[in-house]
Amino acid sequence: MTTGIKTAKPEAIPADALPLVKSGRGYTMLDGIRIVDLTTSIAGPSATMLLADMGAEVLKIERPNGGDDARAWGPPFLDGEALWFASVNRNKKSVALDYSSPEGLEILHRLMKTADMVVVNVSPRVARKLKIDVATLRALREDLIYVSITGFGIDGERADWTCYDLIAEGYSGIMDVTGEAGREAQKVGAPAADMLAGQDAAFGAIAALFDRQRTGKGHVVDVALVDSMTRFLSCRIMPYLGSGTVPTRSGGRDSVIAIYQAFETADDPITLGLGNDNLWQRFWDAVGKPDQASMDGRRSNIERRENRDDIVAEIASILREKPRSHWLPLFAAARVPAGPINRVDQVVADETLHRRGLFYRMTADDGRIVPQVGTGFVIDGTPNVPRCAPPRLGEHTDDILRELNSSSTQ
Repeated sequence: MTTGIKTAKPEAIPADALPLVKSGRGYTMLDGIRIVDLTTSIAGPSATMLLADMGAEVLKIERPNGGDDARAWGPPFLDGEALWFASVNRNKKSVALDYSSPEGLEILHRLMKTADMVVVNVSPRVARKLKIDVATLRALREDLIYVSITGFGIDGERADWTCYDLIAEGYSGIMDVTGEAGREAQKVGAPAADMLAGQDAAFGAIAALFDRQRTGKGHVVDVALVDSMTRFLSCRIMPYLGSGTVPTRSGGRDSVIAIYQAFETADDPITLGLGNDNLWQRFWDAVGKPDQASMDGRRSNIERRENRDDIVAEIASILREKPRSHWLPLFAAARVPAGPINRVDQVVADETLHRRGLFYRMTADDGRIVPQVGTGFVIDGTPNVPRCAPPRLGEHTDDILRELNSSSTQ
């Protein structure tokens, strides 16, 4: 995999600076697994892209008129393609199929008989109406893995309520603890509930496939955005359960670790996390004041939390004396956890992330150059490479229908 970053022309878009990666076979752990993807937007497509990245064949079934909702999410667009859509749909085959019609439903049900898994993200009521509910589809293939992603789960009083990431973040409690003290609640700056639910769905799907290999039995994997987002908050919920103290917004300055927050320097801010006594001592050694670490009221994390305001004020005063370019190398050499607060453009320019294959461009079959954010982990020392770019709407319809018709006549 190419890792160098070429210099972008002044008029170029940022993606032009990414390495151009040739498509290949990529990871093959799920080679031979066929998944019918009936999802739209972010949570479901992110789940099926993770499975596709691992080698599964994902048939993305889309409405002929418009396709996945995320295809319209913009601007910005690149070569007519919505970039939100392109972020979660590589390595898939797009089949344009109106399965609300009897003819389309018959084709879908024939496809289901060839599939190992189906992923849906509509409410149980809509699933029954469209005949893509658990009972209908597992009647076509008994060992089918049925993965459902909804706002609130497939049963209960909220099962048919509509939900988006924003709604799930509000339900979960994450918005109430995000933001500055005394200010309004804030949504996380990315579709956190969608992405977490997508990861949960992919994880549940893999576990279900593993068990089916042993037992021959299918499974129903029921993922809810609110559940996934709430589990994300478990480290804040557990202290409440054991103490009765309700956490409040603090701008991230109320960690159980006494010193664990952002600080201003003479120019740009940094983060600093002093999570144990050794790190506490190393920090003070690094800033040239080793005796500060063992002062009364500072020897343990419990003591430091009791005196946090005074300690934070002292550290802030020290860090404001010199720029970030002074502190970060100093702390890295001392093995003190600290880092910059990067903008997105700075993240994309990070050479370490490039070496891990996280950002690249690829060429689609129709000649488009499509930027991508990679799988996000490395297996056997090798970053993943893409098999194919996010598909145009209906790009693979004819191929899949020919295959289906051919197999039905044999």
